Amino acid sequence: MIPRYSRPAMAALWTEQAKYERWLQVEVAAVQAWAAEGVVPQADADAIAAKASFVLEDLDRYQAETHHDVTAFLRSVSDSLGDEARWVHLGLTSNDVWDTATSLQLRDAAALLQTELARLEAALVAKAREHKHTLMVGRTHGIHAEPMTFGLQLALWVDEVRRGRARLTAATDSISVGKISGAVGTHATVPPSAEERICAELGLAVAPVSNQILQRDRHAEFVSTLALIAASLEKFALQIRHMQRTELREAEEPFLPGQTGSSAMPHKRNPEKCERICGLARVVRGYATTALENVALWHERDISHSSTERVIFPDACILLDYMLDMFSWIMENLVVFPEHMRENMDRSYGLVFSQRVLLALVERGMPRETAYKLVQAHAMTAWNERRPFFDLLAADATVLAALGSGDGPADGAAADPAAALRELFDPAYYLRHLDASFERVGI
Repeated sequence: MIPRYSRPAMAALWTEQAKYERWLQVEVAAVQAWAAEGVVPQADADAIAAKASFVLEDLDRYQAETHHDVTAFLRSVSDSLGDEARWVHLGLTSNDVWDTATSLQLRDAAALLQTELARLEAALVAKAREHKHTLMVGRTHGIHAEPMTFGLQLALWVDEVRRGRARLTAATDSISVGKISGAVGTHATVPPSAEERICAELGLAVAPVSNQILQRDRHAEFVSTLALIAASLEKFALQIRHMQRTELREAEEPFLPGQTGSSAMPHKRNPEKCERICGLARVVRGYATTALENVALWHERDISHSSTERVIFPDACILLDYMLDMFSWIMENLVVFPEHMRENMDRSYGLVFSQRVLLALVERGMPRETAYKLVQAHAMTAWNERRPFFDLLAADATVLAALGSGDGPADGAAADPAAALRELFDPAYYLRHLDASFERVGI
């Protein structure tokens, strides 16, 4: 991944140095397991544990000759040892090392991602609490629907982030396995007992059965989980982009001192960071497609997946790490304009209360179809003629007669039908169950 989108801790997990260090970790654990099995002298195993190393530059030279990174790695490791080098890679096949070491990398990467997800969840919880009662209009199809609060919208995001964290935990468990079963998984050259010792030493579970590789449905689940989390970030960022539009300006991402939005137009304050998150989510989704295509391989294994995984594993982890950090920062510093939210809700002339008027008329005994047509007619007049919806209803004798009829539930009937109508336009009605929703989410 390019430096622009790489953060140091995550990027460090995916360097060539880090990869080969984990390969060496697997090889050393294997030799120690062989010693415990009574095959390798313990002194030789201890010498390997103490002295084994590799030199990246030498490894590169050897690989230019062998065209095989594992044999080049083993040759470099042998350079650091004496006669005990013969025990390194005993009974193993390349992917015993590659796949098991990759599991270590993915597990460590997931831990970093969980830390960033926890940070994002905390930022969203804080903002949801702050704006629990911040009134705004809910929109469906981009059109005014009914009143809600910004805090409720953020509570929805909190719940989604928590699902992402749970999915990542499950996917991490699925990928936190090792495989030391030999060329086609028969354990002909390394017994199951040694495999169990090696994986225990590395803190990994043992794949119950394998062929030459760990099965790629595990990796597809992991990368798909990263793509799902990225998709959630895209969803959140897209909402902020909508809210930052000039016509709305209900919220906007931070705009720092000295920042510029356009080389041509000095007034511009673009949601460029949220746009960046939306764009990068597309890249991560592409990696999920590749991971899914890697599940089907020839027989016990071919190498078609290998080249792609050198790209998609580090890049998906690095990109999502960057995206989580960026969006957490956005939410921690989000600028919210409650007064604009209320102004925007009022732009539709009170039409957001149409369903409550409809229900009140039905509750007073008016047939639903009749009530719907009546309310819709006034709503269309309000919209087309830019007139207050309330005034149109208040001037309709049929509406007032129905509201003052006294039939139906007592909370809608009143001696003064105009007062009953006015009550139907109180946005507080839509916030009655906020506490229940927040309690369900646990915030």
